[in-house]
Amino acid sequence: MMKSLKTFVLFMAVSSIASADVFKYVAPDGRVYYTDQPKKGFNYRLIIRTPPKTYKHDLKFMAGNKLKFNDLISKAAAKHQMDPKLLHAVIQAESAYNPHAVSSAGAVGLMQLMPDTARRYGVADRHDAEQNVDGGTRYLKDLLAMFNSNLRLAVAGYNAGEGAVMKFNYTVPPYRETQNYVQHVLSLYGKS
Repeated sequence: MMKSLKTFVLFMAVSSIASADVFKYVAPDGRVYYTDQPKKGFNYRLIIRTPPKTYKHDLKFMAGNKLKFNDLISKAAAKHQMDPKLLHAVIQAESAYNPHAVSSAGAVGLMQLMPDTARRYGVADRHDAEQNVDGGTRYLKDLLAMFNSNLRLAVAGYNAGEGAVMKFNYTVPPYRETQNYVQHVLSLYGKS
């Protein structure tokens, strides 16, 4: 366990320089393993999701794409009684408004929906911007309800999963990427 923890700490220090999704596996003997390349046949859980590889490139086109999707985001916000500024902050942090963004972990679209999240919210086509924003908005709204309107925890849950927030006693998980993500989104939202 101690070796795994040291490896994880070392990995987290390096991950602040290079982006990588991080997965966790708990072996039957209780050993915990962290990796950025999960092996098939093992029950790895995604614990840290980083932006798509194209994120920096997509920033160049962000202003135009933001205008392109502004009405769609406003409609989803009104439909689900959410602040459109929060949706814009999450979308900017997640995909830089690239509807075709795909992360190395398989998150897709403007709001970077993972397959399980998409299924949970009835999103049949994660590549469809309208479905993607609707599903991501509903997920974010559910996270706000789950965490008693605590914006920091809802945003942390969007990045690391609600299970990680609950595991760490309803605090922002101690993952550098998630902590940076929360700060980034709140800064974009104007609430930090």
